[in-house]
Amino acid sequence: MSTDPTKLNWDALVIGSGIGGLVTASQLAAKGAKVLVLERYTIPGGSGGYFKRNGYTFDVGASMIFGFGEKGHTNLLTRALADVGEKCETIPDPVQLAYHLPGEFNLSVNRNYEQFISKLTSKFPQEEKGIKKFYGICWQVFNCLDAMPLLSIEDPSYLAKVFFRAPLACLGLARWLPVNAGEVARKYIKDPDLLRFIDIECFCWSVMPAIKTPMINAGMVFSDRHAGGINYPLGGVGIIAQKLVKGLKKNGGEIRYRSRVTKILIENKKAIGVELATGEKVYSKKIISNATRWDTFGGEGAKKPLVSPNHTPISEKKWLKRYKPSPSFLSIHLGVLNEAIPPNSHCHHLVLEDWNKMEEEQGVAFISIPTLLDPSLAPTGHQIIHAFTPSSIHEWQNLSQQNYLKKKEADADRLIRRIEKIFPNLSKSISHKEIGTPRSHRRFLGRFQGSYGPIPSTQLAGLLPMPFNSTGIKGLFCVGDSCFPGQGLNAVAFSGFACAHRIGADLGLNSWALPK
Repeated sequence: MSTDPTKLNWDALVIGSGIGGLVTASQLAAKGAKVLVLERYTIPGGSGGYFKRNGYTFDVGASMIFGFGEKGHTNLLTRALADVGEKCETIPDPVQLAYHLPGEFNLSVNRNYEQFISKLTSKFPQEEKGIKKFYGICWQVFNCLDAMPLLSIEDPSYLAKVFFRAPLACLGLARWLPVNAGEVARKYIKDPDLLRFIDIECFCWSVMPAIKTPMINAGMVFSDRHAGGINYPLGGVGIIAQKLVKGLKKNGGEIRYRSRVTKILIENKKAIGVELATGEKVYSKKIISNATRWDTFGGEGAKKPLVSPNHTPISEKKWLKRYKPSPSFLSIHLGVLNEAIPPNSHCHHLVLEDWNKMEEEQGVAFISIPTLLDPSLAPTGHQIIHAFTPSSIHEWQNLSQQNYLKKKEADADRLIRRIEKIFPNLSKSISHKEIGTPRSHRRFLGRFQGSYGPIPSTQLAGLLPMPFNSTGIKGLFCVGDSCFPGQGLNAVAFSGFACAHRIGADLGLNSWALPK
């Protein structure tokens, strides 16, 4: 029995309003598509969202934001907003990150590239040549990316036009697609401490050591922090999603909150719509899942995926063997008195006490103080500290409510003690505290195991094994950190551009000309 064409009310229906989903939706709306976003929560953004408590505006996830530069093609958040007539005011961060590492190895990564390289070579003078070679190759990768408009690599006509415009950049980029950053680092660098530093450089955003981090991603991050720079959106990270929603509506799209999708409807091997928790069915020509790949197609431990097991494509089963969920996080959001933060402090910090514990449970601690850039996020006389450390949901399961609450407090106190190595007066200055666990992230963000994306189960060939937006089910697409090129706001924005372009090609909506 075929579906009545009159029921296909939408050109595209997006499940979830994470940044990847919103970029897809707003791009399609700007092309002229009739778009609906269904969001299970009350506000947009997912892990790029926000929440308010007692005069504080807290970022749900990290506040180290790439993609807000003004030049080139890699400033994807700037471009995504501009395409729907929106813009975020931003505050530049002069330092990407301050590292606090074993053996009193402390180093801050300046926005100025030469200053960063000078500080790193002063610590490892014997490796000056290797340092400049490795980070120089990162620039080669970045320059290739920045020379071309970043859209879907699933569209042959687009690839042909890009190759015609920038053939050398395309060939240069193809060279690094199957390569991981650790392979390149080990080719030019021998000092074990310096190689560990490059591991933590990768781990701070990929949650993987360099040997498992694709060179394309490393080239983007290690160079863009000096090119476009780290820029914090005025009003908090959640403003990005709000602006994208505004742009979506401005271009005729719609978003519905408190609308939890429980099932993707498939008929004759084609996705035709979704079913909500209320039993309502909504039909569309194209379905885009901004849920994780596990929440979409299932996997070990996944409950009630959106696609029933008998419809799961073989390609998704292969993907499950190659990738596993990254750990979630134990997080604390603190409101503190101004005196807890010394003058001239950096906004972002990473703490690691033991190199051997980098990938272990709660091994690395990340600290963000966004009020150093935007004081309006906190009441007068106060600052925000957002700290988080990787934590597996398996550590939080099968606990009684009493033991769960005890563990929350004990682990949060331990994290606060680690922060006090940098800010000794912290404990007596806390005026507000929120604790989140992997169970919190799973509940409020609707993500499998509270994970922040996939990581390779074994060492893979760079980005080549990452799935693109198309799936093995006709009419069904995926977007977000489970797709090429992976985790991070700028990365999921890329997947949103790519997904919208791929669907736009199917619907005949894409402009012939490449973006300038």
